[in-house]
Amino acid sequence: MKILVLCDDFWHPARIPRGGLGALAGAEFSFDWIEDAHDWPAERMAMYPVTILTKSNNISSTDRTDWMTEAAQAAFHDYVCNGNGLLAVHSGTAEYAQKPVLRRLLGGVFTHHPEQCPVTIEPLAGHPLSIQSAPFTLKDEHYFMALDDRQADVFVTTRSEHGEQPGGWRRTEGNGRVVVLTPGHNLEVWRHPSFQALLLNSLRWLV
Repeated sequence: MKILVLCDDFWHPARIPRGGLGALAGAEFSFDWIEDAHDWPAERMAMYPVTILTKSNNISSTDRTDWMTEAAQAAFHDYVCNGNGLLAVHSGTAEYAQKPVLRRLLGGVFTHHPEQCPVTIEPLAGHPLSIQSAPFTLKDEHYFMALDDRQADVFVTTRSEHGEQPGGWRRTEGNGRVVVLTPGHNLEVWRHPSFQALLLNSLRWLV
C-alpha cells in the first residue's frame, strides 16, 4: 500500500523521516514523498489512503513561508472525514497553533520544547497501537503539547527532566482516523525498534 509523506521544513530536514520510514518500506507499505509544499495538491493527496504529515508550516527547508492556508486546512479536514487516515509525526504538529481547522483535526498541537535532552518514550502497555513497543530513552526534543481533545485516546507518554507530556494519541473525525506521535527530531528515535513498532501499528490502524 502506498502512503504519501509530506516532510522537510527549516528545522527538520527530509533525510530524517526518509531514513526512519525507509526501514519500514517493504511489501506492506511503500512511500511517496513531497518535500516542497508547492508540489502538494489536494487532488494528489486524495489518491492515497493515508498521509503522513511530518512537516511544520514551512513550504520547504529553504522557504519558511506558511503553506497551511485555509484551503489546505479544509482539504485535510475533508480528506480525513471522507474516510482516509492522517499520521502527524513530530514537526507535523508544529507551527499550527493558529490554524484552527487543522488543530481540531489533530486534536492538539505543539507549543514549545526545551533544549534537547534524554526523553523517555513510554507506550501504554496493552494498547493495540503499542504492540511490540517497549519504553526507551534517547536524546530528543521533548515536545510540550496543547492537547485540546480530552477524549483522545492517549497511548504514549513522554518524560524528561522537564516533566511529562502526552506523546501519542489517536482519534476519529468523520469517517476517518488520526494518529499523532510527538517524538522524532533525531533519526535515532525514528529507527529505534520500539518507535518503528509505533509507526507500523499506527499505519495499520489508519488503513
